[in-house]
Amino acid sequence: MDVTGERLSAALEGCRIVLTADRRTAEITAAFERHGASVMKAPALTIVPHADDDTLLARTRDLIANPPDVIVATTGIGFRAWMEVADEAGLVHDLERVLAGARIIARGAKARGAVQQAGFAVAWVPQTETAAELGDRLVDEGVTGCRVAVQHHGSGADGLDELFLANGASVVSLTVYRWGPPADPQAVRASALAAAAGSVDAVVFTSGPAAYEWIQSARECGALDRIRERAGRGELMMAAVGPATAEPLRDQSVAAYIAERGRLGSLIRGVVVHLGDGSPRVATAAGELSIRSAGAVIGGRLVPLSPGGVAVLRVLFEARGAVVSRRTLLDALPASAPNAHALEMTIARLREALGAAKLIHTVVKRGYRLDVQEEV
Repeated sequence: MDVTGERLSAALEGCRIVLTADRRTAEITAAFERHGASVMKAPALTIVPHADDDTLLARTRDLIANPPDVIVATTGIGFRAWMEVADEAGLVHDLERVLAGARIIARGAKARGAVQQAGFAVAWVPQTETAAELGDRLVDEGVTGCRVAVQHHGSGADGLDELFLANGASVVSLTVYRWGPPADPQAVRASALAAAAGSVDAVVFTSGPAAYEWIQSARECGALDRIRERAGRGELMMAAVGPATAEPLRDQSVAAYIAERGRLGSLIRGVVVHLGDGSPRVATAAGELSIRSAGAVIGGRLVPLSPGGVAVLRVLFEARGAVVSRRTLLDALPASAPNAHALEMTIARLREALGAAKLIHTVVKRGYRLDVQEEV
């Protein structure tokens, strides 16, 4: 991932991206802004670090005195935080000896990266990056009589402790941080409403619990059905860093993009490529046309448009050259201006802004259509 402040491309000009993460927000925001996007920050949860250091340190000392056979790392941030707590308490060298002598299993790519960055080998990572696959695999291999240490994610409710105990293991449970409520619930709600209304091009998720809470907020404010529809039509990109993060979206039948490598850099590159080059386009006499939340890209140039202009143009775009009735276009206008005159003014302003008067044809007594040559 580029760490400079230089502009890299205009691939995301006119795009608005919702960021649901609570950590590394400045880094992620800068990465998208370097490609021209605007970012709406709406952390769906907050991370409360080191929720109970006394318990964590007591269990770490227990592991040092009685080393485990297996250590399960479920999150990268949690594993790093555990090492930091041990370091602050003067236990890190003893803990490193324990880690070097244990078989380490990482739930996903980020946890594996944190373990490897600390200098230790990872024996295995489940393909689905889920606690369920990890637990099933270890139980199939046999954990009876084994001592297993489990570093949990923020919610702590992954079922691994109970599974291993039920199959004869002794378990040391380590919760290094917990999830707290969002700092600004109204920002989360506003982001969901914006995603439903078409004023957002992508929503980015870096953790499963945050994805779950954002979806719940969307449901509570009545935006989930519209979000599901927009994502299903490819108008809204719901981007997740890995399969476990995407699970709350899939549970609600919301189409999700999953980063190829399960890394933050891969997620960012995927969003840039998808919105920049992979978004739906049609060929017109004025050049290739694609729609973004802040306007349209036609012939390679971004044309900023009003929310009403974007809404009307999007309906015409989706029709791919078919006639769209005035009633349908009126319904697409913002609620503050649902009248025939407003529609006529919106069409006139669209033609002027796009610089192609014949791009939007008036079909007498029927409505309007976009002058589409072919889909690309």
